[in-house]
Amino acid sequence: MKTLQVNIVTPDGPVLETEAEMIIASTEAGELGVLPGHIAMVAPLGIGALRVKKDNSTKLVAVNGGFIEVRPDVVTVLATSAEKAESIDIARAKIAEKRAKAILEVEKNAQEFERAELELKRAINRIRVSEGGF
Repeated sequence: MKTLQVNIVTPDGPVLETEAEMIIASTEAGELGVLPGHIAMVAPLGIGALRVKKDNSTKLVAVNGGFIEVRPDVVTVLATSAEKAESIDIARAKIAEKRAKAILEVEKNAQEFERAELELKRAINRIRVSEGGF
């Protein structure tokens, strides 16, 4: 079966370099599925799971914004931050979730409220990815 080269990179360096039969990404416009030979495109990523499928298995990566560049044989993800499911510290993610919820309950400043909402979305994404959900 044909495959794509997949490169996931953050400002801190590469997160994953592998081949895949299919990629499913959460873009700002919705989910995007990419197979080998896909038309070239660029799309902004939202907060969500990136699913890398090969040989009837799926690797999950928690992605927190950035861009996906698709070419017929290569997918490059330039992510603000990204973590493989097995690298996520679930305890730390749950603490971040509780902290963000507490801030949202009392925060009146719009900018701080928005920052807490984003922190909550990132924490929930990391928890779901680490638990194999998406």
